[in-house]
Amino acid sequence: MLPSKSALRFFALVFALSIPFWVAGALTARQLLPALPISALGFLCPVAAAAILVYREKGIAGVTGLLKRSFDFNRIKAKAWLVVAIAVQPGVMSLSYLVIRLSGTPIPAPQVSLLTALILLVAFFIAALGEELGWSGYITDPLQDRFGALLASLLLGSVWAVWHYIPLLQAGRSPAFIAWWSLGTLSSRILIVWLYNQSGKSVFLTAVFHAMINLTWQLFPVNGSFYDPRVTGLIEALVAAAVVIGWGPRWLSRARSSG
Repeated sequence: MLPSKSALRFFALVFALSIPFWVAGALTARQLLPALPISALGFLCPVAAAAILVYREKGIAGVTGLLKRSFDFNRIKAKAWLVVAIAVQPGVMSLSYLVIRLSGTPIPAPQVSLLTALILLVAFFIAALGEELGWSGYITDPLQDRFGALLASLLLGSVWAVWHYIPLLQAGRSPAFIAWWSLGTLSSRILIVWLYNQSGKSVFLTAVFHAMINLTWQLFPVNGSFYDPRVTGLIEALVAAAVVIGWGPRWLSRARSSG
């Protein structure tokens, strides 16, 4: 089965809006952060695409409603899910660090400045909102209403992964790196949809989780050095598999399943 016309329209618009950023990344070797090319500024494209389509459907009131979901933490009835969103990725990356260290690969101890971490967290949260207002706030529900949460996660995760390929290539990543990274990205989207459904469909919470993905990567253990997508991708996949088994593939939510 193919995604609906609205989903295809949204995805096509995201890619079209990303072209200027990809071109800018090709024209300069400057980086926003280590291994983060200028084209990463394309984080604005998902929310821009969603805003354009919402405006066509519902006018300025619809766009305002979409943007207000940036801070819809009132949807999170059980605040423990916010703790989960914050803690999962540091746990995954800590285990990844331990596996790499036990494998005998020389790896430096983490060098984390609290101030630097806080600045990066704010920056990554803003960038995550730019993506999740589109990925979660606009297109997740139509996809999972049609296909169920797991298949919707895999469809959206595949588009999400491919959308990153040009920036990854511009950052000098190898095909093997990108393949393993894609496994982690697909798994992360399953976790994001799971958290979205558990939290009353809070875009704020998905942006928190998304920001933690980028923050823990950048701090691993020094500016993303020694990050191994094979190890992290497999661990992320195991976590996602546990969620699918525990909560069920249809809605990734016991409450939704029982309701």
